[in-house]
Amino acid sequence: MAFADLTKQLAQNALLSATKDPPAAAPGQSTGPVILAQLALMQRALKEDEELIVLYHAGGERIRVLEVFLPSPEVAVVSGTDANRAPARAIVPAAALALLCRVVKVPPPAKPARLSLVVPKSK
Repeated sequence: MAFADLTKQLAQNALLSATKDPPAAAPGQSTGPVILAQLALMQRALKEDEELIVLYHAGGERIRVLEVFLPSPEVAVVSGTDANRAPARAIVPAAALALLCRVVKVPPPAKPARLSLVVPKSK
Protein backbone atom coordinates (compact mmCIF):
# COMPACT_ATOMS: atom_id res chain seq x y z
CA MET A 1 0.00 0.00 0.00
CA ALA A 2 1.41 3.41 -0.92
CA PHE A 3 2.23 5.87 1.84
CA ALA A 4 -0.36 8.36 0.55
CA ASP A 5 -3.06 5.67 0.60
CA LEU A 6 -2.02 4.63 4.08
CA THR A 7 -2.21 8.17 5.44
CA LYS A 8 -5.59 8.78 3.80
CA GLN A 9 -6.97 5.58 5.31
CA LEU A 10 -5.56 6.43 8.72
CA ALA A 11 -7.02 9.94 8.54
CA GLN A 12 -10.45 8.54 7.69
CA ASN A 13 -10.24 6.11 10.60
CA ALA A 14 -9.20 8.93 12.91
CA LEU A 15 -12.18 11.07 11.88
CA LEU A 16 -14.60 8.19 12.37
CA SER A 17 -13.27 7.40 15.81
CA ALA A 18 -12.75 10.99 17.01
CA THR A 19 -14.92 10.39 20.05
CA LYS A 20 -13.09 7.21 21.02
CA ASP A 21 -9.69 6.78 22.64
CA PRO A 22 -6.64 7.49 20.43
CA PRO A 23 -5.55 4.51 18.32
CA ALA A 24 -3.31 2.10 20.16
CA ALA A 25 -1.54 -1.01 19.06
CA ALA A 26 -3.72 -4.04 19.62
CA PRO A 27 -2.13 -7.12 21.16
CA GLY A 28 0.05 -8.69 18.49
CA GLN A 29 -0.02 -5.54 16.35
CA SER A 30 3.13 -3.52 15.70
CA THR A 31 3.36 -0.07 17.25
CA GLY A 32 5.49 1.50 14.50
CA PRO A 33 2.62 2.21 12.08
CA VAL A 34 0.49 3.57 14.95
CA ILE A 35 3.23 6.02 15.96
CA LEU A 36 3.70 7.10 12.34
CA ALA A 37 -0.06 7.63 11.96
CA GLN A 38 -0.21 9.78 15.09
CA LEU A 39 2.67 11.94 13.86
CA ALA A 40 0.99 12.33 10.46
CA LEU A 41 -2.28 13.39 12.11
CA MET A 42 -0.54 15.95 14.33
CA GLN A 43 1.37 17.38 11.38
CA ARG A 44 -1.71 17.53 9.17
CA ALA A 45 -3.53 19.62 11.79
CA LEU A 46 -0.86 22.36 11.69
CA LYS A 47 -1.59 25.84 10.39
CA GLU A 48 0.67 27.46 7.78
CA ASP A 49 2.70 29.33 10.41
CA GLU A 50 3.10 26.36 12.79
CA GLU A 51 5.69 23.64 13.06
CA LEU A 52 5.71 20.32 14.90
CA ILE A 53 8.82 20.00 17.05
CA VAL A 54 9.56 16.32 17.73
CA LEU A 55 12.27 15.39 20.23
CA TYR A 56 13.79 12.01 21.08
CA HIS A 57 15.77 11.55 24.31
CA ALA A 58 18.24 8.72 24.89
CA GLY A 59 20.34 8.89 28.01
CA GLY A 60 21.73 12.42 28.17
CA GLU A 61 21.38 12.98 24.42
CA ARG A 62 18.53 14.75 22.68
CA ILE A 63 17.73 14.62 18.98
CA ARG A 64 15.46 17.09 17.19
CA VAL A 65 13.73 14.61 14.91
CA LEU A 66 13.40 15.62 11.26
CA GLU A 67 12.64 12.18 9.83
CA VAL A 68 11.06 8.96 11.09
CA PHE A 69 11.74 5.87 9.00
CA LEU A 70 10.12 2.48 9.60
CA PRO A 71 12.26 -0.15 7.86
CA SER A 72 9.87 -2.67 9.42
CA PRO A 73 6.80 -2.29 11.66
CA GLU A 74 8.89 -3.26 14.70
CA VAL A 75 11.90 -0.95 14.10
CA ALA A 76 12.02 2.85 13.95
CA VAL A 77 14.94 4.98 12.79
CA VAL A 78 14.76 8.62 13.91
CA SER A 79 17.10 11.08 12.20
CA GLY A 80 17.73 14.71 12.93
CA THR A 81 20.17 16.96 14.73
CA ASP A 82 21.66 16.96 18.21
CA ALA A 83 22.23 19.96 20.51
CA ASN A 84 25.31 20.96 18.45
CA ARG A 85 23.31 20.74 15.20
CA ALA A 86 25.33 17.72 14.14
CA PRO A 87 23.49 14.95 12.27
CA ALA A 88 22.26 12.25 14.63
CA ARG A 89 20.35 9.01 14.22
CA ALA A 90 18.84 6.49 16.62
CA ILE A 91 17.66 3.00 15.78
CA VAL A 92 15.01 1.93 18.27
CA PRO A 93 12.47 -0.85 18.70
CA ALA A 94 9.20 0.86 17.77
CA ALA A 95 7.54 -0.37 20.97
CA ALA A 96 10.19 1.50 23.02
CA LEU A 97 10.05 4.74 20.99
CA ALA A 98 8.99 7.71 23.11
CA LEU A 99 8.77 11.08 21.38
CA LEU A 100 8.03 14.51 22.79
CA CYS A 101 5.91 16.55 20.37
CA ARG A 102 5.18 20.26 20.57
CA VAL A 103 3.51 22.71 18.19
CA VAL A 104 5.21 26.10 17.88
CA LYS A 105 4.52 29.23 15.84
CA VAL A 106 7.22 30.18 13.33
CA PRO A 107 7.76 33.92 12.96
CA PRO A 108 7.85 35.26 9.40
CA PRO A 109 9.75 35.18 7.08
CA ALA A 110 10.99 31.75 8.24
CA LYS A 111 9.26 28.73 6.76
CA PRO A 112 8.05 25.99 9.11
CA ALA A 113 9.93 22.70 8.87
CA ARG A 114 7.93 19.57 8.20
CA LEU A 115 8.63 16.14 9.62
CA SER A 116 9.42 13.50 7.01
CA LEU A 117 7.60 10.19 7.58
CA VAL A 118 9.00 7.30 5.56
CA VAL A 119 7.84 3.70 5.16
CA PRO A 120 9.43 1.20 2.79
CA LYS A 121 7.72 0.78 -0.54
CA SER A 122 5.73 -2.42 -0.83
CA LYS A 123 6.93 -4.81 -3.49
